Amino acid sequence: MAYWLFKSEPSVWSWDDQVAKGAQGEEWDGVRNYQARNFMREMKLGDQGFFYHSQKDKEIVGIVEVCALAHPDSTTDDERWECVDIKAVEPLARAITLDEIKQDEALAEMVLVKNSRLSVQPVRDAEWSRIVSLSKS
Repeated sequence: MAYWLFKSEPSVWSWDDQVAKGAQGEEWDGVRNYQARNFMREMKLGDQGFFYHSQKDKEIVGIVEVCALAHPDSTTDDERWECVDIKAVEPLARAITLDEIKQDEALAEMVLVKNSRLSVQPVRDAEWSRIVSLSKS
């Protein structure tokens, strides 16, 4: 299984919106960055990701799962753009802020720290474990 991070402005699509979609999940549409699109093309069913509120809060709030492989993005007729569907799995026990991530040496190389603008990004196994552990402390 691979791990990922999905960023969304909560005023556009929030964790609560994601949870409300239930087991059917929702397209992670509207991504218009080739690198982020390519990451979605790599995803497999069952891969998990962090749900990150960007802009104001800047925090990881939950865990999602890929429930549909990359397919054409329904928000455009441009065939270059694809997306996956994700469903909410569970909220983190405690939200983990970007500031907290930046202060943790174990997370210094995380893509979120190095390229905070990328809306879909990989998360290394050790980073995943560390953030899940932090959320329980």
